[in-house]
Amino acid sequence: MPYTPVNYYNSDLKIWSGDQVTHYFDRHLSIGEIIFKEMQRHPKQIAQISATENTILTRQELLQNTMHVASFMRSEGLLQTDVVGLIARNTTHLPAVAYACFFNGIAFHSLNITYDRNTIEKLFNITKPKLIFCDGDEFEKVREATSELDVKIITMRNHHSESITINEVLDTPIEDNFQPAELEQGNDQTLAILCSSGTTGIPKAVTISNSRQILAANHHLTTSDIQYSHNTLDWITGLLTTITSGVYSTTRIIADNAFDPVFAMKLIKDYKVTWIIQPPSAMAMMVNTPEFETCDLSSLRCYMYGGSRASVEVQNSIRSRLSQDCLQFAYGFTELGAMATINLHYDQKPNSVGRLVNGLRMKIINDQGESLGPEEMGEVCISNGQHWMGYFGNQQETRDMRDLKRWFHSGDLGYVDRDGFLYIMERKKDMLKYQNIMYYPNDIEAIISQMPEVAEVCVFGVWSNIYGDEAAACVVKRQGCSLSEQDVVDYVQSRTDSKYKQLNAGAIIVNDLMRSANGKTNRIANKAHYLQVKNRN
Repeated sequence: MPYTPVNYYNSDLKIWSGDQVTHYFDRHLSIGEIIFKEMQRHPKQIAQISATENTILTRQELLQNTMHVASFMRSEGLLQTDVVGLIARNTTHLPAVAYACFFNGIAFHSLNITYDRNTIEKLFNITKPKLIFCDGDEFEKVREATSELDVKIITMRNHHSESITINEVLDTPIEDNFQPAELEQGNDQTLAILCSSGTTGIPKAVTISNSRQILAANHHLTTSDIQYSHNTLDWITGLLTTITSGVYSTTRIIADNAFDPVFAMKLIKDYKVTWIIQPPSAMAMMVNTPEFETCDLSSLRCYMYGGSRASVEVQNSIRSRLSQDCLQFAYGFTELGAMATINLHYDQKPNSVGRLVNGLRMKIINDQGESLGPEEMGEVCISNGQHWMGYFGNQQETRDMRDLKRWFHSGDLGYVDRDGFLYIMERKKDMLKYQNIMYYPNDIEAIISQMPEVAEVCVFGVWSNIYGDEAAACVVKRQGCSLSEQDVVDYVQSRTDSKYKQLNAGAIIVNDLMRSANGKTNRIANKAHYLQVKNRN
């Protein structure tokens, strides 16, 4: 059967290529200019609905709010070389702040609300924002972290008496004959600054350009679509949803509460959501609720997910509740600023992250940097051929991430099958060694995930002076199930004869896995929790 997206393979160079990019908009327009024009085209269309704040905005109303915020930034004298800080939930007026930055050609630097004072201080000291939009919930923490900066803080909700409120900003008169700014550096100019996952230290400030690549694989969106993502603007998926909603004039459902799987399923049903993007952890949380067995996901025609590994069992459970094959496992990384691959054929290629999107090239390399062919595992490298400003203020890390030939080195190990479908197997740095035999935590996670009582699992190595990395696991059991630590150990032992793939360091049952700020399972944090529990016992 013909697979999509269209891909090509050069057997001499051992490089896979996506199809040519189709340009739906004037190539010289910025993301902000496109959204401005599209908002004017559909003024009466519902732009967004807040399910928690009970607000509804038309595109005309959202455009007006955006111009008020953009005019405030201009009245403050902000230039295109300046940065605006964000550390906020998905409240009613946060999209207007993001679009205002787009309209003014000013990059925003978005941080996760869970970051501590020290992390906020270090990150904002890198980009030195002139304005920071945050929730009142984090006002004190943000103010302390930025006390050495010349910055004004605007609160989005739960306002602090010493902050400027978003309502005051919205009272700013709109500049006469308002027009979005032309980008001084063209579409190579930085659109946003997000943060790397930061599982091994302070996150890096990752620049995202005004490239149209972020729109790839979403050109099917129309004014009849209802989009929902709980991810905030510090996630690449949150940025993606904000941009695609503005560009394609969809209706977006937002919520400023912590992710609740039952609430999310209710939103999908009540608002007849057609497009969703989630991390696998959210999928697992949904599956692990009693309500999942009767949830209505029939309105969905695009269920996109990615950002970390997803067990086949969770994917199959979600698929069983869908009315059509619309599961789309996507792969990418923040530095790329877009999806690299997407699987539009889940039923035929389960657990693959799919084929290259248009405009990209891919190769798999070994430890010597040599390109490998189909079915050979190595590091995944992606090239978009575009300008990248790199990690803000960190040239060395930038050179480590992208080589002189413009190939991004993902640090992910995977292979491409004969049909051009990519499979991600493991993070390169997660490789473990037991008695000089190399193995991957995912090998054992795949076994444990087959247990019907298991909802989620994280495997990691615990060092032994005699054996090296002994595998251990944190396991989340399904609601209503009975499961002991020894059950897990015994199950693994019964499924493999390999001594090094046993849970030689044991397992613990936990209520939830430890995750980094962007929702990815954090092996280091889970290992620390495991050791703490074991030492206490």
